[in-house]
Amino acid sequence: MSQARHRERYIEAILPPDPARRTIERALEQRGWPDMCVSQALGRFLTQLAMGASAAVEIGTYVGYSAICIARGLRPGARLITLESRPEHARLAKRHIEEAGLGDRVEIALGDASETLERLQEEGRRFDLAFVDADKPSYPRYLELVLHLMRPGGIIVFDNAFGRDRAWDPSAQSPTPVALRELHRRLFEEPRLVSTLLPMWDGLAVARVLM
Repeated sequence: MSQARHRERYIEAILPPDPARRTIERALEQRGWPDMCVSQALGRFLTQLAMGASAAVEIGTYVGYSAICIARGLRPGARLITLESRPEHARLAKRHIEEAGLGDRVEIALGDASETLERLQEEGRRFDLAFVDADKPSYPRYLELVLHLMRPGGIIVFDNAFGRDRAWDPSAQSPTPVALRELHRRLFEEPRLVSTLLPMWDGLAVARVLM
């Protein structure tokens, strides 16, 4: 077993159980759906990042665990809008979010993420935190759209930024690693951002919007 996996197991073992995560695991198992939710440790990181935010946006709700984690950190009166393209995922996410007592903090927007982000820009919506965990080939496009929605000082986080270690393999030319390499290039070349890549989980790309 790799040292990275030993570290992950150690963290998983010492974290207190999260009832919401366990409920979601059971729901996924009953449906035969894959567990594509963020880990409990990453969820806690999202909670930390959300503290102090007055508004947050998430691309890729799936069944609601990352939305729950973000909403937990939001200050009173703040809200999260989370974008999901599949109705069956959105319905289950809504149930999980409400069972976690966070229904008043989260709005689920059903539909194409790019179209929803464009609509939010037209409405003049602005956010302090953006979390992107959706279709990887669209990551460069999501960066472009999300950047227009961020307040100065806001934080943008992309999950699975390494694409299961394919991003740095030049022979990997399928849509996901190609898009991730383009995302990395744009993050570091964009003058409005201070960005980094963190070797945690499957990689996190984290960018802060300059003041």
